[in-house]
Amino acid sequence: MVVAIIGTGLIGGSMALTLKQMGFADKVIGVDSSETHLQKALKLGIIDETGDPLDADLIILAIPVDAGAQKLQQLLDNATTQTIMDVGSTKGGILTIAQAHPNRARFVATHPMWGTEFSGPEAAEYGGFRGRAAVICDREDSAPDALDLVEKVYDALEMRKVYMDGQSHDMHAAYVSHISHITSFALANTVLEKEREEDAIFTLASGGFESTVRLAKSNPSMWVPIFRENRENVLDVLNEHITQLRKFKSCLEKENYTYLQELIEQAGEIRRVLNK
Repeated sequence: MVVAIIGTGLIGGSMALTLKQMGFADKVIGVDSSETHLQKALKLGIIDETGDPLDADLIILAIPVDAGAQKLQQLLDNATTQTIMDVGSTKGGILTIAQAHPNRARFVATHPMWGTEFSGPEAAEYGGFRGRAAVICDREDSAPDALDLVEKVYDALEMRKVYMDGQSHDMHAAYVSHISHITSFALANTVLEKEREEDAIFTLASGGFESTVRLAKSNPSMWVPIFRENRENVLDVLNEHITQLRKFKSCLEKENYTYLQELIEQAGEIRRVLNK
């Protein structure tokens, strides 16, 4: 099996490493707009060579969501028997392109729900996807052989397959992923604005603070397109988040510590959901 990875950063690189080590990919062709990334990926053994992605049996689009939609158009124009899959955090834009294309069946829209705050080929990890959810969207619109191949990819990555339509995916992703990043960015900016002593941040920051702002180190060139493409859903969840913050603020302003405790106890219910 020859696999082409378009985008040799964290997600694409981690998929390439794992698929090679699991014996799924016999050869990985790397494609990247950054020559530096390509050379690093070659040196790290993430890819075997650079070249034309259409020489592969499977093409994995692992670039920012706006660029991915544009690239998909070109790939579908020239694809014959190749299977093309994406791994983007939003589905609306890329599915709009796919649905209008006569070669739609060769594309499978997916989102592996894993990532870290790091980027570039050196951030790639073997086995990082294990046990995580892999969302496959609008599977009925993909050719059976293309869908079967992508399902085998996620089996090789040891992920749990979840199926839903693209619109539902974008709504749920806004609530469980995108808002987490906005919150992290906002908290980091709050601390940088109010706490002028960098040494105090470094010295006093506890594990809780570090885990909350960890995502603020994420690559903005990836996240701005995600927020733009999923704008309506992100605004919806952001409005609710602001409402919840106002409740906490009101409790402190009015010294209503009984209700404050209720809010914190209510938040604790998330443990039950996550521990299912």
